[in-house]
Parts: sequence; structure tokens; C-alpha cells
Amino acid sequence: MFRVLAMNPGSTSTKIAVYEDEKLAFSETLRHSEAELAPFNKINDQYDFRRSVIEKVLSENNYKIEDFDAFVGRGGLVKPIPSGTYRVNKKMIQDLQHSPIGEHASNLGGLTAHAFENETGKPSYIVDPVVVDEMDDIAKVTGFPEIKRHSIFHALNHKAVARRAAKELNKDYNDINLIVVHLGGGISIGAHKKGRIVDVNNALNGDGPIAPERAGSIPTWDLIEFAKNTKLDEKGLRKRLAGNAGIVAHLKTNDMREVEDRVKDGDKHAAFIYKAMAYSISKWIGGAAVVLNGDVEAIVITGGLAYDKDFIEWIKERVSFIADIIIYPGEDEMKALAMGAMRVLTNEEEAGEYI
Repeated sequence: MFRVLAMNPGSTSTKIAVYEDEKLAFSETLRHSEAELAPFNKINDQYDFRRSVIEKVLSENNYKIEDFDAFVGRGGLVKPIPSGTYRVNKKMIQDLQHSPIGEHASNLGGLTAHAFENETGKPSYIVDPVVVDEMDDIAKVTGFPEIKRHSIFHALNHKAVARRAAKELNKDYNDINLIVVHLGGGISIGAHKKGRIVDVNNALNGDGPIAPERAGSIPTWDLIEFAKNTKLDEKGLRKRLAGNAGIVAHLKTNDMREVEDRVKDGDKHAAFIYKAMAYSISKWIGGAAVVLNGDVEAIVITGGLAYDKDFIEWIKERVSFIADIIIYPGEDEMKALAMGAMRVLTNEEEAGEYI
């Protein structure tokens, strides 16, 4: 039996899970209050605090760091790499501490995993970080030679549900084409071509459909006028596009359960905006089908919004002609992290080297 500790740091929480082979043995979401995080100027400054909280909860549940065969953390904003499980090494540590892309709480996952490796001698890994880049070169071209499209999205969940769907279809993921749609606070729609995500929208900062907290792709000239008229500084404009846009801007909430209730209670404006988001998502699904030349085995829809049956029906009405639709509500990123490490421990997969 292999025992793996998986860690997924978020902006105000740290999820941990213990897996024994494929069985979940323990999990907990550790919440961090604003007061607890206030003393830290940068996310990396939270490292000692987050690690101590993890060790404390493990100890309270009768686990010692020495009990684990491997440690796996959420990958963070490293440089663009192909998908897979990667051993944490010195070069990765440097990039997690001084990310070439920016700060993100997930950077702490690999750092903590490696600290436990140093303590125990057991291997540490990351799996399918958000910067997984398998995009075709042609997909990165824009009308500005100076600007290219970037691959930043929910790679961990994309790969996990794609493998799950392929297994249910009795197919090899590397032999089929899928469209995967992750519906969360950010939304990513990827064209999976025989095991590679050859095109996907940048779900972090300004590409793709309308999302609960993201503007998505918007008319460029109008954006320039908006920036001039509001006189927002760079930080403010970035926050306006990714964080204070989408459903939040239209309906003043990022709680999609509240939006669902408002629609059911007859709020016509809420219904109109919610349907507009479904319309926008459907257009991007159609675009992914074009990328795959119409050869699509299935459309796989996942994430928290996939629980809303009415919302999913609005999407189905527009895209069901493309392929059968498979729904996996929610996300199971902790299992995806653990199984990535397990595949290496069982020699099913060879760990990649970060260079």
C-alpha cells in the first residue's frame, strides 16, 4: 500500500487529503481568516504558517510526516510545461519562490511538499499545474505580433475528468478527442486532441467566455475607452477584468447558488445575464469543436456550476449536436493530485524533470 499526502493551497484555505492507494483515508479544508493572513505581505511569506497548520492537523489525526510514501502539492505558477507529474527539484523551487508569471497561493504546494521530502527523504511532486502548455503554435497567434495567447487554465481538473470520461467510454485518452468545460469562478474550455490540450482559453486573466468573476473576451476599443474614462491604474484595471467582472459585475454576487435562486424566483434580469453566460460558453465550445475538425468523442462538463441542471440544459440546447455530453459536477482535484503521484509510485507513469 502506498500512502500519499496531497496539499492544495488556495487564497484563504489549504486543502489536505491522505490517500492510501486509490482510497481516501482523510481530508480536511483548513480555513485561514483575514486576521491570520494579514501579517504577510506576500503569499510566499505565508509558507511557515501554512506548513505548521498542516502539520498540526495531521498530528491531531494521528499522522506523522514519516508515515507517507510521497508528498504532492498543487503546482503553482511555474514556467509553461507539458502535462504530467513532476518531481520537485531545485530549479522548480526557485521558480515557485520567484515565479516568472506571478504570485499565487498554489505556489506554496510544491514548496511544502519539497520541505517534507527534505525531512523524510520521500519524493515530492506537483501534478498538472495551471500553466500546463500543450497548445499548438497556431493557436497562440493573435492579430498583434507582439502578443501571443497563453495557456493558463484548470489543467489538473481538465486532465482528471478527461481520463475519467475516456475510461467510461472504454477508450484510451490518447486515442480520442474531447472538449472539456470547467465551470467555476473562472471558466476554461479546452480542445483535447489525442491526449494533448491543443487549444484552451486563458481562464485567469482575460480570455474566453463570460464567467462568474471574469470579463472574458470583450471589445478592445471599448475597453480602451473604459480605461481612459475610469482612470483606473493598472492594478485596478486587472482586478476589474479578473475578479470584479462577469456575474459579479452584473448581479453584484459571486455566489452562483444565489443567482440560481434569483432565477427560480422570477428575477428576469438575473435570468437574462445567466443565460448570456451560457450562450457565451456555448460559443466557445463550438470553437473548440472547430479546432478538432468536428471530430469530437464527447463534451465533458465539470466544476461547481455543473450542479445547476437548468444552466446545463441551456448549454446542451446549443451544443448537443456536436457530440454526446458527459456531466461530472464539482471537482476532485485532491484525488487528481494524489493519483498523479500514485501513477509514478506504481511505475504507470515516469515523473517529468523540470528544467
